[in-house]
Amino acid sequence: MGSTIKNGTHRATTATPHSSAAYHEWAALQARLHGSSADVCVNGRDLTIADVVAVSLHKAAASLTDNAKDLQPIHDSVTLLERELAAGAIIYGVNTGFGGSADTRTRDFELLQSAAIQHLNSGILLDADKADPGSSHDRDTGLLRSHALPTPIVRAAMLIRCNSLMRGHSGVRVSVIESVMKLLALDMTPVVPLRGSISASGDLSTLSFIAGAVEGNPDIFVKVCGEDGRTKVRPSNEVLKTAGIEPVRLQAKEGLGITNGTAPSCAAACIAINQANQLALLTQVITAMSTEALNGTANNYHPFISSVRSHPGQTEAAANILTFLSGSQLCPATSSPHAVGLAQDRYPLRTSPQWIGPQLEDLALATRQVTAELNTTTDNPLIELLPGADGTTPDGVRIHHGGNFQAMALTSAMEKTLLALQNLGRLVFTQSAEIINNATNKGLPPNLSFDDPSRSFTCKGFDVNMAAYAAELGYLAKPLSSHVQVAEMANQSVNSMALVAARYAVEAGEVLGLMCGVALYVVCQALDLRCLRRLFGGRVPGVVRGVLEGCFGAVEDQWAERVSEAVLGRWDVLAHMDLEERARTAVGEALGAVVEGAGEGVGLGKVREYQGKMAEALVECFGGLREEFAVKQTTREYLSPASRVVYDFVRTELNVPLNRGVEDHPPLLLRRKEELAKHGAANGCNRNANGSGVGGKGAVAYAQAEEDLAVRGRTLGSMAGRIYEAVRRGELHDRIMKFGGENGMWVE
Repeated sequence: MGSTIKNGTHRATTATPHSSAAYHEWAALQARLHGSSADVCVNGRDLTIADVVAVSLHKAAASLTDNAKDLQPIHDSVTLLERELAAGAIIYGVNTGFGGSADTRTRDFELLQSAAIQHLNSGILLDADKADPGSSHDRDTGLLRSHALPTPIVRAAMLIRCNSLMRGHSGVRVSVIESVMKLLALDMTPVVPLRGSISASGDLSTLSFIAGAVEGNPDIFVKVCGEDGRTKVRPSNEVLKTAGIEPVRLQAKEGLGITNGTAPSCAAACIAINQANQLALLTQVITAMSTEALNGTANNYHPFISSVRSHPGQTEAAANILTFLSGSQLCPATSSPHAVGLAQDRYPLRTSPQWIGPQLEDLALATRQVTAELNTTTDNPLIELLPGADGTTPDGVRIHHGGNFQAMALTSAMEKTLLALQNLGRLVFTQSAEIINNATNKGLPPNLSFDDPSRSFTCKGFDVNMAAYAAELGYLAKPLSSHVQVAEMANQSVNSMALVAARYAVEAGEVLGLMCGVALYVVCQALDLRCLRRLFGGRVPGVVRGVLEGCFGAVEDQWAERVSEAVLGRWDVLAHMDLEERARTAVGEALGAVVEGAGEGVGLGKVREYQGKMAEALVECFGGLREEFAVKQTTREYLSPASRVVYDFVRTELNVPLNRGVEDHPPLLLRRKEELAKHGAANGCNRNANGSGVGGKGAVAYAQAEEDLAVRGRTLGSMAGRIYEAVRRGELHDRIMKFGGENGMWVE
């Protein structure tokens, strides 16, 4: 169930149920969006999360099946329901009142369905929600956020509800289902209230606005994509007329049939679980990259550790992270306890498989729960067709009064999802915090500042942002089911709150996405600095030997090695100091190794000479190397292939560069460009095509300043925001999935 990729002396066996399912879901979505796949077929049994994501977020086409075997049970259920009513049967919601008012009776079946929709159209929308974007109503909302359910969730709800109705247990005519599907196909989306559903008898109020739209209610509004690409909001009766759709006159049970289901909850749940599965995989990639950035060991993820604690999620997470680390030059495959400092990696790395694993198990179960809900009948009452004498053609029905509208299965899925997102966020937060903090990042500068740490504080703001995100994520992760209120004449005394749970899961995914965007910015900056330190560490032995020989003559190899190790050991501890002070202090604190090797005959003058020259040599070495590295980073050469995919995506595709310190502050970049232009003009240089008065060497400097401003002239938040948006759009997930597929990680 997967493959093995060699990592040093270990082989990471990727038996990955969660990751494999996420990969297949991604592959199905790609086939739907970019392959030769036909429209999403709505037949009541084959809908997938990938289908819902394709239709809701990417506006893929969907259509009802034309298979007569699928359509005939729907026709039969409508015909036989009419026969039951004619025979005087009492059927809830068809000739009785609703909920706690079900003790009333009526023979006006159509009017009853209108009454159902009327009392359910009670959700509140702002005037701005019912107006064109950018209109005066839209501008007058002030602090009020939209009170409308996001359009992708409404589109998904339309698709899912039609799929449920196509199962033939609800007594809703095919023509009514087709009306909803036509709106979906024409990118016409009802404006539906965000709040007001308790997801008990389904999402009644939410779905009633979709029912109202196909009725042609003039006070139900529909978003329409105009020919110019702009969204317009129009009354549903006008939209139906423009689209050539006949307004629906709801017949017996049809109002109840459309509204009495879990489709909105399931719609939001599909979007939430899809993004949660992506973020769970991204968290594992970030963990691997953090291991490289922190000079961690791949031994944390050795298969033996998981083999003696048989939790499948832990095994999967460890295998994935180990595979992501395969080929890294920064992360040893094996290690012995460190001689200096902590003997092992800190908890956010070392226990990450044990932390991530249970989240993968919960998300895998939540995915199965949501997938099951997609192809079920969520309604009440239900119509069971009874076969006639020939054993096939139905000649009667059995009406079942039950509770398939209760959406607790989705609440269960979403509460697991919420908690998983919170726990993953906690891990990402702590990993990021330890990378930024020079007390825990093994020799990197505080705040990951590329220049002197007294001059810039690059990632300090991110550290605070992450704390805010983590706190908000923890608040969002609280269960909704423990807040259930008795509703509707005490008839709905238990209700699932599934739609609210799913909405919060979508929001939690947004917050975790922010955290992952920041974490990726931080870890890429850290990897650059780690590679700079590695390059410096490679040059120091030669520098040390040269200074020792200049001061003391012939030098034994062991002595030079001991001095180099002592200098580099102190260098890492002193990362909080500016370069010159750091060099002086490191050399001074490593003098013991020099004196010990030089012998008793060496005078104090020679030692002081060495001390001064060595400090100067270190400043020159590191300073020169830092200047070279600022121009061209060689980081990707040291990374694992998986980390390289992400690093290249951030640095090259998103054009988010290494931060060079305070000089990259946009106002300073702009000031430098303007000063170069003024300097050129003052010296009588010819005007260039762009109007700047610079020439010769000045022209080169000006061109560099222009490039710096174009590439680096964005705030740190804008840089991280670019990564965040790529995470939210699924672009980075695409790269990770392609990497896994090409390396056979998740293919069964």
